[in-house]
Amino acid sequence: MYRIVLVDDEENILSALRRELSQSLPAKGVKATIETFSSAAQALERANEQPFDLVISDYRMPEMNGVSFLMALRVIQPDAARIILSGYADHGALVGAINEAGITRFLEKPWNETALTQAICEVLQQRDRALETERLADQMRVQRGQMTPEELELKRLEAESPGITKVNWGPGDSVLLDGLDDLEDSKDE
Repeated sequence: MYRIVLVDDEENILSALRRELSQSLPAKGVKATIETFSSAAQALERANEQPFDLVISDYRMPEMNGVSFLMALRVIQPDAARIILSGYADHGALVGAINEAGITRFLEKPWNETALTQAICEVLQQRDRALETERLADQMRVQRGQMTPEELELKRLEAESPGITKVNWGPGDSVLLDGLDDLEDSKDE
């Protein structure tokens, strides 16, 4: 089952995309869970908690444009495929999106339902092939002694749960836990 995220500041666009993909992807044999966000910041927060296979973002959003959002997402989840969907066709934006955010496709609004579904299927297949190639290459690295089995397992865990292998060290080799201040504040109330 694929996990797809849609990010657009317009709720009606999100609803239309979700409805379209909920109908068209199963018809192509693609099982997917779809999450929507009208805020790029909220989508990034979620990306810190849940790995995604594909992220489709609007280009023009008020708090953060699609390229900036996808660049930040790429840091958190480098294996997530990225598509920009925009009614604003600017050559400079397209080049920036490809070079800076590593997008796979740039699709225009209003979208053609068939072309959108086909693009998503192709992007997911391309991602699957790339991940399988990387998995096989990692197995070869372990066999050749270029990577330890522990490093391979850490890589797998990080892909499964972004941020799980990162530790925030405090003074005296203590571990700082995110959200601990929030827990302490709620105990005081």
